[in-house]
Amino acid sequence: MRRSLPAITALVLAAALVACGTGPAGPRPRKTADATPYASANTTPDAAATRCAPRLDTAFRAWAAAGFSGSIAILRGGTVECLAAYGTADDATGRPNTPETVFSVGSVTKAFTAAAVFALVEEGRLSLDDRAGEILPELDGAVAGATVRQLLLHTGGLNGSHAKGDHEPLGRDAAVAAIGALEQAFEPGHGYLYSNAGYTLLALIVEKASGRSFRAYLAERILRLPGGRVAGGFWDGEPAVTGPRAVGRLENGTTGHPGGFGGPYWAVEGNGGLAMTMRDLATWTHALFTGRLLSRESAGAVGRPGHDLDGGRSETPGWVAFDESLFGEPFLATAGGGGDIGHNTTVAWVPGQDRVVAMAANRPEVSAEDLLRAVGPALLGGGPLPTPTPAVTAAPRDGGDLAAIVGTYELETGGSFDVSATAGEVTVSATGPDAVAALFPPRELREPGGGPRGHDERVLALLAGRTREGREEREALTASFGPLGDVTLAGTVVGGGEIRTYVTITAGTRRVLGWYSVNERGGVEAAEVPARAPRLTFVAAGNGYYHPDDPAGTGPAVSLSLRDRKLVVSRADGTSTARRTG
Repeated sequence: MRRSLPAITALVLAAALVACGTGPAGPRPRKTADATPYASANTTPDAAATRCAPRLDTAFRAWAAAGFSGSIAILRGGTVECLAAYGTADDATGRPNTPETVFSVGSVTKAFTAAAVFALVEEGRLSLDDRAGEILPELDGAVAGATVRQLLLHTGGLNGSHAKGDHEPLGRDAAVAAIGALEQAFEPGHGYLYSNAGYTLLALIVEKASGRSFRAYLAERILRLPGGRVAGGFWDGEPAVTGPRAVGRLENGTTGHPGGFGGPYWAVEGNGGLAMTMRDLATWTHALFTGRLLSRESAGAVGRPGHDLDGGRSETPGWVAFDESLFGEPFLATAGGGGDIGHNTTVAWVPGQDRVVAMAANRPEVSAEDLLRAVGPALLGGGPLPTPTPAVTAAPRDGGDLAAIVGTYELETGGSFDVSATAGEVTVSATGPDAVAALFPPRELREPGGGPRGHDERVLALLAGRTREGREEREALTASFGPLGDVTLAGTVVGGGEIRTYVTITAGTRRVLGWYSVNERGGVEAAEVPARAPRLTFVAAGNGYYHPDDPAGTGPAVSLSLRDRKLVVSRADGTSTARRTG
């Protein structure tokens, strides 16, 4: 079973890492590969081929060679500055990504839901101060007292998920009941907690206030661009997005969900589900913030900071506002992904430059958010875009080949590493908290709830059944694996804007590894059980060392070397040495 982290949460956490000065300084060495851009041509704005300024296209080709596969659209003043695509949309057939390739936008859907709310406010059918329970009398629980404004800003107090998974059938009435039954982290308006359920509740409110289905209202009023063209549609169900779809690739190497799920869709309605080209996403974003979709007053309200998140970040309806500390220029952004489709999408609006940057990726090696974080400051500042630095491919210093390092290694403290090699890469998996900490050095976060250590405690409390969601989680685990016994920590990984606490769950005679990502109040944001052990891929960097295959520089700052049949893991605060046992 797997649940997904909202990508905008990951974006905010990644910004926290940068703000704390713990993120890497820049892209790290990696192997080189051939870029596979779709095209590079001077074409009309309506053509499908790439149309990108040379300084941008050259840099993006380098990122494609490093693993980026996806599509990019950049508009300035509503005019195309870059429309490009790289990599393959479908590895099985070799079909390339093009600017017309469609991607799931995930949680970016929340920006569209927020726009629908403001459209209804303009129509006089809704007020931001209306309470959810007044609009939906059948809604139970304290959330009934939350206002529309509070739901937009994630200050309604909802904690946990109202659905078991994105592709689990959930009807409208069942969604209302599930949302009403969720535990409240705080009284509405007295805190902040990102909530998918809150945006599904907004979709229910849009449906009630508009007198139409949520999907019909979005298609007729919100997705329609100036000139009448419709920006995308839904990944699953109707109205379906048209155009060639990118096939996603998940972290574990499997293929993402292709669409075609029969519904009902209330697990994701309002909080996810939309899909489109990056050109349409950029065009829609420009229309939104320039007053061509909503009134200028409403557009201003959407972009106005509404809840301070610290670190130069503020929540706005459907977006996060960043000050100039991250990219040198204030901007608004939202992101989506992390689910079972295998896509990652991000879009940023830079009001001072009348500029939109939309990116999507269908492979995890370099996500859209990784790419935006890497090139964002230079892109907005007008300087040369950074590119990943190729690794220096060299044999290990002892003269052997990659096979020399393959094996099992054990730390004196009990943890172990399993090392494999293929296609010029070395993959290391870690078993045990000590091995995980060595391979993924703890990183401090300006994150409520005590950082990684507090996260561990909240995961253990969840699996001890101390909350309603925890008791439901234990029931689900029991149904899948048998009667539960001990739950022990197996290590914590901070990376890519996500905290994952790994646990070993004893169920009958089985020991099952899994991981959980929870919010500051202990609500599950993402989970995978069973899961493979945390692992890193390395490439030769010369002088007998191996560095992470990490072109975006978002992963741990570690290196490997083999010395006298011992594996040495080096990091800023010291080394860990493991003896070979197999």
